[in-house]
Amino acid sequence: MKASNILLLPGWQNSGPGHWQSLWEVRHAYHRVEQHDWMRPLRGDWSARLEETVVDADGPVVLAAHSLGCILTAWWAAHSPNAHRVVGALLVAPGDVEQPDLAAQIHGWAPIAHQPLPFPALLVGSRNDPYCRFERAQGFAQAWGARFTDLGDRGHINAESGLGDWDEGHGWLMQIVAQGADVPAQP
Repeated sequence: MKASNILLLPGWQNSGPGHWQSLWEVRHAYHRVEQHDWMRPLRGDWSARLEETVVDADGPVVLAAHSLGCILTAWWAAHSPNAHRVVGALLVAPGDVEQPDLAAQIHGWAPIAHQPLPFPALLVGSRNDPYCRFERAQGFAQAWGARFTDLGDRGHINAESGLGDWDEGHGWLMQIVAQGADVPAQP
């Protein structure tokens, strides 16, 4: 799979230079899905941008989502006729936009889609994520049909978590890519 077909889906406010997504973009030339407005995210706009990016890709894609990017993935997959183009996803630290403090800051993202994803996924959660209770992250994994990995006490699994390039996460992404390479191409 081409590096440009691995799509990075940052969350609210984008991923800064020390975030594992940004480090992977620089190191591996993965493609960040750029949103029109990172500070005032609109679910329809973000979904349309992801749809355009997936449709424009020259083959199957793998998603590497963080925080609101996970919620975007679930919503988009539940509504897109092109979800079959995705062969797998790494979903890291979903942001619970139904949590009152987040819902007050990020309008229009509730309800969260709870349909099973039409592609294999791994959800990585943290026991002390301030934006999503651990049990809630496990519930998302179950609803979406994703495997779940407990990363322990790593906060929001972002730059502040001290992960650097996060080689362990990248290894999981490479497993997803390898599994996706075994999937026959969809018309």
